[in-house]
Amino acid sequence: MGRGDLTNDEWARLRPHLPKSGQGVANHRRVINGILFRQRTGVPWRDLPARFGKWKTVHERHRRWSADGTWDKVHAAVLADADTEGRIDWAMVSVDSTSCRAHQHAAGACRRYPRVPGKRSTPRQHRPDEGLGRSRGGLTCKIHLAGEGGRRPLALLITPGQWGDAPQLIPVMERIRVDRLGVGRPRTRPDHLGGDKAYSSRRNRRYLRRRQIKHTIPEPRNQRANRRSRGRKGGRPAAFDKEIYKRRNEVERTINALKGFRAVATRYDKRAYVFHGTVTVTAIRLWLRD
Repeated sequence: MGRGDLTNDEWARLRPHLPKSGQGVANHRRVINGILFRQRTGVPWRDLPARFGKWKTVHERHRRWSADGTWDKVHAAVLADADTEGRIDWAMVSVDSTSCRAHQHAAGACRRYPRVPGKRSTPRQHRPDEGLGRSRGGLTCKIHLAGEGGRRPLALLITPGQWGDAPQLIPVMERIRVDRLGVGRPRTRPDHLGGDKAYSSRRNRRYLRRRQIKHTIPEPRNQRANRRSRGRKGGRPAAFDKEIYKRRNEVERTINALKGFRAVATRYDKRAYVFHGTVTVTAIRLWLRD
């Protein structure tokens, strides 16, 4: 077993959730270790060590599972197992985003719509803009995510780098869905939500109140001034608890853990759905760790 490969315990957790078709589960472990090696080091697919088999096999399986939603299903299954074991801290979930500089190899994707291998449908996470945009850092993309108290991601979303944070709070929250093994509806609401002032807006607060989610989001200075200038029509000030807000560092540490994988810190994938699969594989890796 090489450095960064799945341990026997981690493989035992992951194996039941992998597809049984094709060549079976026999060589899945070697291929997944190759995928993890590439995500961790950021090397080109062609430079994968020979111990992982043919580089094309590793690359094609990652691309295919990113396109047909296999990685998303595995992530959901791993979350369900973690929730059953009580390893998800629902007491405090925080939202945040991080920008990822796009390598020159990430540009120049074909303008034709991609297809799921073997099917005529488009990939589930396909974006016409490929999740790339121009910002102060140049060609970038942005990862929006919700992280639980144990510093692991519950849901994520890929957008171009110049997109704002506030409009993405609702789409990220709608992606939180943890199935319960046995009887019961999936859990979609945390006990408390934290976010920085970039997520402060009437639309977001109205959405959280409607879903009965307690939240701690600071109000920016310009919003406070605008509310006070309207007098009674401006409404009451938003509640803010400094002690609870201190836990927002947990989502920042989650981002640091994700960016410990070089293929996440710098985007090399041309297609948005492939990069979404790359980040999802990294999230699965974090959940498999004790």
